Amino acid sequence: MKQKFMNKNMRNWLSRPEVTMFFVLLAFCIVLTFSSDYFLTSTNIMNILRQIAVYAILAVGEAFCIITGGIDLSVGSLIGWAACAGAYASTLGASPEVVLLVILAAGLLPGLINGVLIAYVGLPPFIATLGMLNIAYGLSLMITNGFPISYRDTWIHQFGGGYVGIVPISVIVTIVIVIIGFIIAKYTIFGRNIYAIGNSEKAAKLSGIKVKAVKVAVYGLTGVLAGVCGLIQMGLLNSADPTFGKGAELDVIAAAVIGGISMTGGEGNIIGVLIGAAIMGVLRNAFVLLNISGYAQTVTLGIVVVLAVAIDSIRRRREEK
Repeated sequence: MKQKFMNKNMRNWLSRPEVTMFFVLLAFCIVLTFSSDYFLTSTNIMNILRQIAVYAILAVGEAFCIITGGIDLSVGSLIGWAACAGAYASTLGASPEVVLLVILAAGLLPGLINGVLIAYVGLPPFIATLGMLNIAYGLSLMITNGFPISYRDTWIHQFGGGYVGIVPISVIVTIVIVIIGFIIAKYTIFGRNIYAIGNSEKAAKLSGIKVKAVKVAVYGLTGVLAGVCGLIQMGLLNSADPTFGKGAELDVIAAAVIGGISMTGGEGNIIGVLIGAAIMGVLRNAFVLLNISGYAQTVTLGIVVVLAVAIDSIRRRREEK
């Protein structure tokens, strides 16, 4: 009896989406190790970690949005907007501390607007955040005239280009954010409310949860995390460009879904999001190492997004039977 119980627990553990995706990630790494002599070099590993950092930070916020039953398509443009707003403030003489606050505020404000439009005005998340995607990109172009803004080398540079030993600071920031996201999701009332809204918004309202306030907070948090990514990108390149993060929203949604976040809401594990982000980072790196054309990359990433959502849909139907 005990053996059967242990076997059942093992099967249940192995069937978890994040566990499955971990083995997929491991398989990718093994294949790339034999396919390219450059994959396991220290320089390439650092490049992969930096890519994963941006995907993982954004995917944590995106995961919370999806768990509530929504989606945020504006996160990519918010990276560029936040970075450009910070660099522009610097050209006006702002100190690095003020620049940091401007970057985070530039992410927070559009996120809160998204939340208000969705929760209080009643716009579908797809429409509200799609509109914000264009607004943020347009504002970035307006304050930069379409050209990158150079940023002088200050301590902000450390967020994107600094190291602690051999570990990039951006990777440390990512780990901290993922851990905080995991704690929020699993051990706080706010996190439980997010899942409750995704499972049944009506039931959440009847149980006394302030659904509208939670949604605004979730989209505001996602905006702040986009600002953090803008900070990392600006620190890495010592400049800000409206194109920072352009198109990242699809990669981030794919990372979240690959990591086990259900598109129907109410289900998912934040640790799985980190694994999904790692898969997207390794996949992007594989395209470069294997000299796959940009056109084929676009097609492949589109297929990955569709497959991830399809697998999630099939898994949900099986669980409902």
